[in-house]
Amino acid sequence: MSTTQPTDSFREYLDRLDERGDLTRIERSVSWDLEASTITMLANQRDDRIPVFESVSHSGIDARLVGDPYRGSRRQPWDRVALALGLPTDLPADEYYETVIDRLQQPISPETIDPSDAPCKTVVRRGRDADLLSLPWPYIHAGDGGRYSNLHTMVVKDPESAWSDWSSHRSMVQDGTHMSLLLLAGEQTPNIYYYKYERQEERMPVALVIGGEPATQMTSSMWIPTGRDEAGFAGGLKRKPIELVECETNDLLVPANAEIVVEGHVVPNKRLDEGPFGDYFGYMHGPRRSMPVLEVDAITHRERPLIPFCVEGSGVGHTLNTSATVEVACVGPDATLGLRTAGYDVEKCVPWRFTPRTVYVVSTDVSRPGYLHELANFIFTTWGMLHVDFFVFVDSDVDPLSTREVLEALALNADPESDFHQFGTVAMPKVPLNIYQTPEEKGDDETGTSKTKTTKAYIDATSGDEEPADKGAVVDDFVRERAREILTDAGVDVGSFAGGDLR
Repeated sequence: MSTTQPTDSFREYLDRLDERGDLTRIERSVSWDLEASTITMLANQRDDRIPVFESVSHSGIDARLVGDPYRGSRRQPWDRVALALGLPTDLPADEYYETVIDRLQQPISPETIDPSDAPCKTVVRRGRDADLLSLPWPYIHAGDGGRYSNLHTMVVKDPESAWSDWSSHRSMVQDGTHMSLLLLAGEQTPNIYYYKYERQEERMPVALVIGGEPATQMTSSMWIPTGRDEAGFAGGLKRKPIELVECETNDLLVPANAEIVVEGHVVPNKRLDEGPFGDYFGYMHGPRRSMPVLEVDAITHRERPLIPFCVEGSGVGHTLNTSATVEVACVGPDATLGLRTAGYDVEKCVPWRFTPRTVYVVSTDVSRPGYLHELANFIFTTWGMLHVDFFVFVDSDVDPLSTREVLEALALNADPESDFHQFGTVAMPKVPLNIYQTPEEKGDDETGTSKTKTTKAYIDATSGDEEPADKGAVVDDFVRERAREILTDAGVDVGSFAGGDLR
């Protein structure tokens, strides 16, 4: 396999795209107000080159915008991510997945460098100079609640350990010093804030890393286990250490090659309106809700910094924007590794085309009765699967990335009577971005979760020879316990059942 060196910065990645003819530099001045996002959406829909807007009007800082920089092509959705990692862009899916999985299994610890050597510290702005409105954050959709940063790495530290979490949560600009953050309880960073900092009425230091080098952006989208060093996994993807530097106003370590770093803190028990926003489901959703507030302490950046953004809602399809492409190219291999590490014989776990982050397909061999239910139980009670509403299980020789093969497996193997399973993990919060929820169901101003709890589902589209009775025989523990309570209240001696087992 012929490889090149992984890219060391976002700028180097863009230069590599330019060399391949995959990038177009637009010199004519454009507006951050819908114009840049409209051009990006058209490029996405036409499978065209990645646009870089070299001149953005009404910007206090000479900054540039980049529309959906990691969007993959329709033919090979992982091709530009592969380019960033120094891999051939024409790798077959199996080979690409196994290569990424192999790198994730070999993390490389980061290195901390002196601030004087960090490109992200070329310009340091504090106090009144740290003005969010001096940067051309894009207004992406006409129905959005405001201007957004929605393609960045958010860095926070667990106050009870040395662990720092990297994640990605959209952030709406409120004014020159405030942003409202979409923090949904059940995810790692929101849990750190709601259940550790806010409960102690402590401010949470935070850094938004905009235009970090590709490996760091990809890692922040993955389902890295709690307590694990995400900078190490980014180093594994890159095959060399990530260079980190300490922030100016707190002790967080951030990627030194970033374009912009917004330093601040999240205030306990303070909320500002956030949304609505045209998000990854492909639709504008609401309602506007109250979310935690980031107060800005400093902004550091390179000369003529680049601000990448993603046009969510440009269509329901996994090759139409950055976030959906990263789901296929980064989260898929990471999820596959996670399931294998947990002891499941999984060939691939990937998002199904046209349904980014809502439906996943797992190719696996059914090894014993109850195996798929056990696998579903593990998946649906794992924090990283919070956004995923249902899974389709197919045989290991079915390519989950092939819509034709998955539909064929559904048509030939999935019996509507016995192979469609509702899975009631009642303790898991429902994500309020789902288009099918009503505004009333979506509203919880305290932690951003829905008022209702979730029920998940999975479809057995494998060709296994289990009898339908066996597939339906395993009862959720919650359902079994509820049955015991009902029978006991009715005066029935539950012990009269064999071993008290209500199956």
